[in-house]
Amino acid sequence: MENYFKSMPDTEGNYGEYGGRYLPPQLQEEMEKITDAYYSISKSHEFISELRSIRKHFQGRPTPVYFARNLSNECGGRIYLKREDLNHTGAHKLNHCMGEALLAKSLGKKKLIAETGAGQHGVALATAAAYFDLECEIHMGEVDIVKEHPNVIRMKLLGAKVVPVSHGLKTLKEAVDSAFDAYLKDPVTAIYCIGSVVGPHPFPMMVRDFQRIVGIEAKEQFSDMTGELPDNVVACVGGGSNAIGLFSSFLDEQETSLYGVEPAGRSFKPGDHASTLTYGKPGIIHGFKCYLLQEENGDPSPVYSIASGLDYPGVGPEHSMLKDKGQVNYVTASDDDCLDAFYTLSRKEGIIPALESAHAVAYAMKLAKEKPRESILVNLSGRGDKDIDFIVDNYGVRE
Repeated sequence: MENYFKSMPDTEGNYGEYGGRYLPPQLQEEMEKITDAYYSISKSHEFISELRSIRKHFQGRPTPVYFARNLSNECGGRIYLKREDLNHTGAHKLNHCMGEALLAKSLGKKKLIAETGAGQHGVALATAAAYFDLECEIHMGEVDIVKEHPNVIRMKLLGAKVVPVSHGLKTLKEAVDSAFDAYLKDPVTAIYCIGSVVGPHPFPMMVRDFQRIVGIEAKEQFSDMTGELPDNVVACVGGGSNAIGLFSSFLDEQETSLYGVEPAGRSFKPGDHASTLTYGKPGIIHGFKCYLLQEENGDPSPVYSIASGLDYPGVGPEHSMLKDKGQVNYVTASDDDCLDAFYTLSRKEGIIPALESAHAVAYAMKLAKEKPRESILVNLSGRGDKDIDFIVDNYGVRE
């Protein structure tokens, strides 16, 4: 399996026909520096030792795998949760943010720039910036600023500058546009810490490698608990960082079926969903090639999801390749499915999930009913503290 990670992506950052680097000339040189630094610094004993110490003593890793007994009794099957919601800051995002910030510090950078949708990446990067004593600037769509108000407050408390994005749909895609523009103005002293396995090479590779810890832990923990591998592994997919982190340890396991759950939103009409791998076609966005929901002229289509972190028209290039190869089943869950899973997990297990993660839980609940004798491992990629105001204001508490 290690040979796969050494050869994928190739030296140009390609995953088959996807990935690569489509950038203006002024950024190509900076990307080469980041790539060279990643290959040298991140493989050093000092870097690895410090990152391991951070994960153990600051992040609180390893996060546990938990058997959701009540949910399993409700739905059938045997549903297990990889509890990334218990990772410091409440989601998997800190896994790569601490790695990216450590790399930035090694490069002598002074400022971290990023986008955020649901705010979890923004909070994680603001946390990493505080830890390493770096400046931090987070770009966030005005729609998401209102929707994810608790995370906006957290970012500001952590010392980050939150930049409202007011053009277009004012959500995640526009936040990425804005963050890229800010990075273009100062690529020497700043570094763009992208929030998922998307963007130009080397970011999809870097984020995947830092997120692999999720799959490494989960595979060992599940085996210790049950004496076998899970029959099914499920994770939500927006850009795809939490999913590739978990899937990475099971890609060569024929007995385990992998499911990436995309947001079906309100309907499958254009602009009502963000099911990129289900309805998209190859295209270029934000400096890389991937499956893309797009207009007839090739521009990215408007997208929508109840979960701000899944509200993106593109997807990771590695996911695009895995779809074409048939190694992962890419499926969907609607807003209604997500809400039902959100309330059910809260009531049955005492765990309030992020709306992003609730998409994966929703599909796992469906799968459990279809395969009552099989085990299902779900990446519970984040907790729902950030979503409760939005949920209660718009949907109530469902007595």
